[in-house]
Amino acid sequence: MTILETENLTKKYGNLVAVDDVELSVSAGEIRSIIGPNGAGKSTLFDLITGMQPPTDGRIRFDGTDITGMASHKIAQRGMSRSFQITDVFGGLTALENIQVAAQVDDSRRSSMLRDADGLSEVHGKAMDVLADIGLDDRAHQRASDFAYGDRRKLEIGLAVANDPKLLLLDEPTAGMGSEDTNSTMQMVQRLAADRDFTVLLIEHDLEIVMNVSDRITVLQDGGVIAEGPPEAIQDDETVQEAYLGGVFS
Repeated sequence: MTILETENLTKKYGNLVAVDDVELSVSAGEIRSIIGPNGAGKSTLFDLITGMQPPTDGRIRFDGTDITGMASHKIAQRGMSRSFQITDVFGGLTALENIQVAAQVDDSRRSSMLRDADGLSEVHGKAMDVLADIGLDDRAHQRASDFAYGDRRKLEIGLAVANDPKLLLLDEPTAGMGSEDTNSTMQMVQRLAADRDFTVLLIEHDLEIVMNVSDRITVLQDGGVIAEGPPEAIQDDETVQEAYLGGVFS
């Protein structure tokens, strides 16, 4: 089953083509990585898919529905979540409060001014489950601003999974991390995707991580797709090696 599909997806800023006629098809349950040199259009592609920017041309279908031009919060309510390159948590709130805010996005009673105790209890329980899944349940009442950088990144991923996404987009989730935090974070992502049954679309600069976790890889250069396939095929692709200034996979 295809959960995400783009058709001739294009984004232009005047004469600059940031995303150039991208055809993408992502199967439900896979971990798909998007890689490419700096300025290849990776984050702009994520902006288009999540509704943060409108495309100049082309279509986007998510879980069988055309979401082209749909507002980002409407797309999120349909089951798409995203984390960003720069950590984006509420530093003044505790870890639990951060997750509770995110969990309420998927709560049908979130718009009610009068919340019953059972409803609040459900959100609390759901948030504690997420904290347990990301290994931060023992620090539920600690303010996010007091967390080390790697734990703040994990908390941000917790925010993204708190509303039970069908598709999770991660934009360089290990940026700025050391090797130990990088490995533990990606292991956590793989476990969460399997346990919670969601698909992952990943932008990641660490090519060793990409090769280890991806089912398939899509390579962008100058906004367009230059290669796509399983890790072993991408590793041996001469066009990809040339795009990375030669020999990065050798």
